[in-house]
Amino acid sequence: MATFSSYIIKSFKHDGHLHRTWLENARVPESLLREPHKAESMLVLINSQTKIIEADGKEWVSRIPGVSFFIPKQWFNVVALLEDSGVRYYCNIASPPYVNGNVITYIDYDLDVIRMPGGAVHIVDQEEYERHKICYHYSSIVDTKVKQGLQDLLQRVQQGHAPFNEDWVLDYYHQWEKWKDEGSEA
Repeated sequence: MATFSSYIIKSFKHDGHLHRTWLENARVPESLLREPHKAESMLVLINSQTKIIEADGKEWVSRIPGVSFFIPKQWFNVVALLEDSGVRYYCNIASPPYVNGNVITYIDYDLDVIRMPGGAVHIVDQEEYERHKICYHYSSIVDTKVKQGLQDLLQRVQQGHAPFNEDWVLDYYHQWEKWKDEGSEA
């Protein structure tokens, strides 16, 4: 059976300070990835009840299981949250992921897109983006990349392109649960 490997996810702000860390994330092995995800070399990670550390040192444990998607060269990442009412997609406008060993890092650019289980789409934190654009001195290049990332993401959401497929999200999560259960019995 394919093995899930452990990764840490760290998000930073534009000025380089640490924003948030997710300590335990299981990377879905390439052999289990769906073809559209393989085609884009997506990194797919699962977490449930993982410890999260905020920039101020505050720690908490996630209550909602999540399946995260990082796509090389894309200025966004997607977290599918497995809620009782269905899958809610929380999408961060962010720099493309950088992988070093078992650590994935990215710069969070504040803007977020939320796709609710019923399909409603909301763009949030626009004021925070505008404030940080001034505070952190985003270059015109970064501003252009962020705005293009938002448009690319909204197009994927609208067209239902990967990774916006609830069945696949749930399948990844169930494959991980099965792997965990089999590993604990050994």
